[in-house]
Amino acid sequence: MSKAVILTGLRANGEFHLGNYLGAIRPIIELQHNHAGQYKVNMFIPDLHSFTTPIDHGTLYQQTVNNLKMFVAAGLDIGDPDTYVYRQSYIPAHSELTWILSCFAYYGELARMTQFKEKARELTSNESDEKNVAGTSAGLFIYPVLMAADILLYGAQYVPVGEDQRQHLELTRDIAIRMNNRFGNLFVVPHEWAKQLEFTKLDKGIRIRSLRNPEKKMSKSIDDPAGTIMLSDSPEEAAKKVKGATTDGVGSIHFDWEKQPGVTNLLQMLSLLSGQSQTVVNKAWEGRAAYSDLKSTVSEVVKNFIEEIQAKLNQVDEKSLMSKLQADETKMNQIAEQTLSNVQKSIGLRP
Repeated sequence: MSKAVILTGLRANGEFHLGNYLGAIRPIIELQHNHAGQYKVNMFIPDLHSFTTPIDHGTLYQQTVNNLKMFVAAGLDIGDPDTYVYRQSYIPAHSELTWILSCFAYYGELARMTQFKEKARELTSNESDEKNVAGTSAGLFIYPVLMAADILLYGAQYVPVGEDQRQHLELTRDIAIRMNNRFGNLFVVPHEWAKQLEFTKLDKGIRIRSLRNPEKKMSKSIDDPAGTIMLSDSPEEAAKKVKGATTDGVGSIHFDWEKQPGVTNLLQMLSLLSGQSQTVVNKAWEGRAAYSDLKSTVSEVVKNFIEEIQAKLNQVDEKSLMSKLQADETKMNQIAEQTLSNVQKSIGLRP
């Protein structure tokens, strides 16, 4: 019996920040290490997803390579025979299957996608939801179908995504079941949401907040440079951002996301970067009044982390990485083309 497939990835455009590392990159690495030998891990670079929002097209290709190098620096084992690394755009079947699946998805299903509505609001300044929708790209609207193609091409059963992608996963299941019922056993249907959470343990996902506006998540937005620690920041610059973090006027340290999000964010970062449990960290700081001491401690831990990850990044052998990438893309093309061929035959495009 072949091994079940875990599919995961992270958008290719833009540099990674500390929130990306702690909330997405590290969990992906841990997933690979924890299930080594038990599952196939498809660690793909969804570069086609990048076009759903405005990007710098001139830097996309190199940023894709740079981000993959960061995964290796963070601990991704590219020597693992069950781990496959590939770029979405290098597998043409992703695009062709997306079109086919879109013809079996319903407009009403896509129109209900919460993430589409939220991103439409972010991308335009119109107050009307109708105008927001009219002013966004069709790619953003159809994106959940592309995600379905990413999953169904490889028979992925486990797809570790956050709550914001839950609707997309459910749509994938609906399309797969719909087409299987009509044309036979075309697709492996990914597990339902509850089983995904049980497997990936992402029901309490990590969400690093902005250092300047802890009510919001850390973001690559140019509107929040002082609140975001980029992995390319100098260690000194990163430490300075922590020392300038917004806290509150309570005057006493408590782990409380509702009343003290800034302080709680620092405690969370300290736990994740120091390797200590959140319980141990909270106990050490609970009730203390010196916010400056907490900032100083966290800034030192962040500084050391940035120094370490940048040193590891400089040691990544890009030649070996590209060789792995090209070899895996050849393998993934074979798998994807077989799935696409089966679909084409079943729906009448091939004899």
